[in-house]
Amino acid sequence: MQTPQPVTIKDIARKLGISASTVSRALRGSTEINDDTRKLVQDLAKELKYTPNPIALSLKEKRSKVIGVIVPEIANYFCSAVIAGIEDIAYNMGYHVVIFQSHEKYEREVININLLASRRIDGLIISVSNETQKGAHLAELIDKGVPVVMFDRICDEIDTPRVVTDDAGGAYDATCHLLEQGYRRIAHVTMAPYLSVTKNRMKGYMEALKKYKIPVQKKWIVHCDFDFANIKKALVKLLKNTPKPNAILATSERIAIGCFEVLKEMKLRIPADIAMVGFFDNPVCRFIDPSLTAIHQPTFDIGQSAARLLITMIENNTLHHQYKTIELKTTMEVRASSMRK
Repeated sequence: MQTPQPVTIKDIARKLGISASTVSRALRGSTEINDDTRKLVQDLAKELKYTPNPIALSLKEKRSKVIGVIVPEIANYFCSAVIAGIEDIAYNMGYHVVIFQSHEKYEREVININLLASRRIDGLIISVSNETQKGAHLAELIDKGVPVVMFDRICDEIDTPRVVTDDAGGAYDATCHLLEQGYRRIAHVTMAPYLSVTKNRMKGYMEALKKYKIPVQKKWIVHCDFDFANIKKALVKLLKNTPKPNAILATSERIAIGCFEVLKEMKLRIPADIAMVGFFDNPVCRFIDPSLTAIHQPTFDIGQSAARLLITMIENNTLHHQYKTIELKTTMEVRASSMRK
């Protein structure tokens, strides 16, 4: 049995006895075509179940209408919420989104970028991996004429728009809150030291300690990977210090979850033995026991802002944008994990 061929603009033109260019303009809603003809064309297209050929359209417009997105991990609530914001804007502006994960690996991030470039994406939105220290792969993509917007974790050496949150302010607020609750031995458990978010959250932590005239204890600043074994090893070593910390600021969702689990395993009571605050956007932080005091980032807004920036760059045919950086505010919700009884 022969597979039916898709309906084309030429088929509609033949049935109506008009030119293919007239059909094309009518389907686009052009005001050059009178209302009666436009309605006739659109009604027949609907009846014949005509759908535009995306490949033909991309060749004609020199755009694929596809945006690439690379995140460290989709299972992370922060990343999935940002993706939702990106898709919300992209869909409403006629763009499709292709999503890749780096799984926190630089090599995989490079492979993903090369693959997306070969698929003729119109632009890229990316949050770099925990291993990414250099941005040559991103610079190469931009050199090929592909606009790039970075969010959350960025490469400072790449001159392209980015969407970030006030990481320093969030860490400052969290540390001040712990200090105001009477905790003076506050550990800072964080990501790789070269990441932009690490540097900014460290800055906020240091500024809060300085304000309260608390000396910085380097032994209480811990950098770790995201796997549970690594977090556990780092935390066990941290808590062997004398005196040991009586509070922890965890600077990512996965680190916060890991710390929470390790403290439970060690039979340490939260907050009686050790208090906790985390950068944590997942609503589950309200329901764990005890509920977690959290610094929240406006995840959906981050995605929307990044998508708007990128699509503006695509449609204006520019690799840069007048808004170099969009910085969104964090908020803090105080819960049981950091409250003195």
